[in-house]
Amino acid sequence: MSETVKYLSQAWCEEAGKRLRQELTPDKMNNLTSSMTNIYLNCPGGGTKYLFIKMADGNFDAVQVGEGEPPQGEFTISGDYQVYSRISRAELGSQLALMEGKLKLKGNMVKALKLAKISDRINKVFATIPAEY
Repeated sequence: MSETVKYLSQAWCEEAGKRLRQELTPDKMNNLTSSMTNIYLNCPGGGTKYLFIKMADGNFDAVQVGEGEPPQGEFTISGDYQVYSRISRAELGSQLALMEGKLKLKGNMVKALKLAKISDRINKVFATIPAEY
């Protein structure tokens, strides 16, 4: 894919899902079963968006973006659109953003910190998508 897609658009989501499934095999995902909902606040043009990711035995079962009421994840992480866009461009680590209070977590903090490396793997894949932020 060489064309640029709008970050958090349906086209971006489809590309993200495709790349996650190709590049992050179940063993690279530690055969993880979990889900997370990222809430993006202050999006361009106003409003709030979400990104929902669900994994079962290390396979990506769902990758969804949208507006309105998001699917319920094991973890819900909320933050400003600009913070998430920096994370998705690999300019900021998600664990650092969480520790600095730039992201807010609802869910089991101990488990979330154990899964930080998994989250970083996902964000590295996102960074490879040519996107307009």
